[in-house]
Amino acid sequence: MKTKIIKQKVRFKASPLQVYSALMDSKKHSGFTGEPAKISAKEGGKFTAYGDYICGVNLALIPGKKIVQSWRASDWEDGASSTVTFIFSADNGGTLLEFLQEGVPADDAGEIKQGWIDYYWKPMKEMFEA
Repeated sequence: MKTKIIKQKVRFKASPLQVYSALMDSKKHSGFTGEPAKISAKEGGKFTAYGDYICGVNLALIPGKKIVQSWRASDWEDGASSTVTFIFSADNGGTLLEFLQEGVPADDAGEIKQGWIDYYWKPMKEMFEA
Protein backbone atom coordinates (compact mmCIF):
# COMPACT_ATOMS: atom_id res chain seq x y z
CA MET A 1 0.00 0.00 0.00
CA LYS A 2 1.32 3.42 -0.93
CA THR A 3 1.44 5.95 1.89
CA LYS A 4 1.94 9.68 2.30
CA ILE A 5 3.06 12.07 5.01
CA ILE A 6 0.96 14.97 6.31
CA LYS A 7 2.72 17.95 7.90
CA GLN A 8 0.88 20.92 9.41
CA LYS A 9 1.67 23.83 11.72
CA VAL A 10 -1.05 25.50 13.76
CA ARG A 11 -1.03 28.29 16.34
CA PHE A 12 -3.39 28.40 19.30
CA LYS A 13 -4.17 31.10 21.87
CA ALA A 14 -3.51 28.73 24.77
CA SER A 15 -0.52 27.32 26.61
CA PRO A 16 1.24 24.18 25.37
CA LEU A 17 -0.16 22.27 28.36
CA GLN A 18 -3.72 23.42 27.56
CA VAL A 19 -3.39 22.28 23.93
CA TYR A 20 -1.87 18.96 25.04
CA SER A 21 -4.73 18.50 27.52
CA ALA A 22 -7.38 19.22 24.88
CA LEU A 23 -6.04 16.32 22.84
CA MET A 24 -5.36 13.91 25.72
CA ASP A 25 -8.33 14.47 28.07
CA SER A 26 -11.38 12.44 27.03
CA LYS A 27 -13.93 15.08 28.15
CA LYS A 28 -12.08 18.01 26.56
CA HIS A 29 -11.49 16.05 23.34
CA SER A 30 -15.18 15.15 23.16
CA GLY A 31 -16.03 18.76 23.95
CA PHE A 32 -14.31 20.31 20.95
CA THR A 33 -15.08 17.48 18.49
CA GLY A 34 -18.66 16.92 19.60
CA GLU A 35 -18.03 13.17 19.39
CA PRO A 36 -17.20 10.47 22.00
CA ALA A 37 -13.54 9.95 22.91
CA LYS A 38 -11.88 7.59 25.39
CA ILE A 39 -8.22 8.45 25.85
CA SER A 40 -5.72 6.84 28.19
CA ALA A 41 -3.25 9.34 29.66
CA LYS A 42 -0.52 6.68 29.86
CA GLU A 43 2.17 5.52 27.46
CA GLY A 44 1.07 2.19 26.03
CA GLY A 45 -2.56 3.11 26.75
CA LYS A 46 -5.25 2.89 24.08
CA PHE A 47 -7.54 5.59 22.77
CA THR A 48 -10.58 6.02 20.56
CA ALA A 49 -12.01 9.20 19.06
CA TYR A 50 -15.06 10.04 16.99
CA GLY A 51 -16.75 7.07 18.59
CA ASP A 52 -14.80 4.06 17.39
CA TYR A 53 -13.86 5.59 14.02
CA ILE A 54 -10.31 6.42 15.18
CA CYS A 55 -8.27 4.14 17.42
CA GLY A 56 -4.69 3.70 18.46
CA VAL A 57 -2.06 3.50 21.18
CA ASN A 58 -0.03 6.18 22.96
CA LEU A 59 3.62 5.54 22.07
CA ALA A 60 5.24 8.52 23.84
CA LEU A 61 3.76 11.23 26.06
CA ILE A 62 5.54 14.30 27.45
CA PRO A 63 2.84 16.60 28.92
CA GLY A 64 2.84 20.02 27.28
CA LYS A 65 5.63 19.02 24.89
CA LYS A 66 4.95 15.95 22.76
CA ILE A 67 2.45 13.20 21.87
CA VAL A 68 3.30 10.24 19.64
CA GLN A 69 0.52 7.78 18.80
CA SER A 70 -0.21 4.92 16.47
CA TRP A 71 -3.39 5.96 14.72
CA ARG A 72 -5.82 4.31 12.33
CA ALA A 73 -9.29 4.85 10.96
CA SER A 74 -11.81 2.00 11.00
CA ASP A 75 -12.33 2.22 7.22
CA TRP A 76 -8.65 1.67 6.37
CA GLU A 77 -7.66 -1.71 5.00
CA ASP A 78 -6.67 -4.36 7.55
CA GLY A 79 -3.23 -3.84 9.02
CA ALA A 80 -2.93 -0.21 7.89
CA SER A 81 -1.90 2.28 10.56
CA SER A 82 -0.04 5.55 10.80
CA THR A 83 2.12 7.32 13.34
CA VAL A 84 0.97 10.74 14.53
CA THR A 85 3.33 13.18 16.27
CA PHE A 86 2.24 16.42 17.96
CA ILE A 87 5.02 18.76 19.15
CA PHE A 88 4.03 21.75 21.29
CA SER A 89 6.13 24.88 21.84
CA ALA A 90 5.42 28.24 23.45
CA ASP A 91 4.91 30.94 20.80
CA ASN A 92 4.08 34.61 21.47
CA GLY A 93 1.93 33.86 24.50
CA GLY A 94 0.30 30.89 22.80
CA THR A 95 1.33 27.57 21.31
CA LEU A 96 2.81 26.47 18.02
CA LEU A 97 1.71 22.91 17.28
CA GLU A 98 3.82 21.03 14.76
CA PHE A 99 1.92 18.02 13.47
CA LEU A 100 3.23 15.04 11.49
CA GLN A 101 1.31 11.97 10.36
CA GLU A 102 3.36 9.25 8.67
CA GLY A 103 2.00 6.19 6.90
CA VAL A 104 -1.28 7.70 5.70
CA PRO A 105 -2.89 5.58 2.95
CA ALA A 106 -2.20 7.56 -0.22
CA ASP A 107 -5.79 7.29 -1.47
CA ASP A 108 -7.08 8.92 1.74
CA ALA A 109 -4.32 11.51 2.32
CA GLY A 110 -6.11 14.55 0.86
CA GLU A 111 -9.27 13.91 2.84
CA ILE A 112 -7.35 13.22 6.06
CA LYS A 113 -5.20 16.34 5.64
CA GLN A 114 -8.33 18.49 5.36
CA GLY A 115 -9.99 16.50 8.17
CA TRP A 116 -7.33 17.59 10.67
CA ILE A 117 -8.06 21.21 9.78
CA ASP A 118 -11.86 20.89 9.82
CA TYR A 119 -12.34 18.49 12.73
CA TYR A 120 -9.40 19.32 15.00
CA TRP A 121 -7.62 22.63 14.44
CA LYS A 122 -10.67 24.84 13.70
CA PRO A 123 -12.82 23.61 16.63
CA MET A 124 -9.81 23.69 18.99
CA LYS A 125 -9.15 27.32 18.03
CA GLU A 126 -12.82 28.14 18.62
CA MET A 127 -12.71 26.46 22.03
CA PHE A 128 -9.62 28.40 23.14
CA GLU A 129 -10.90 31.72 21.79
CA ALA A 130 -14.37 31.39 23.39
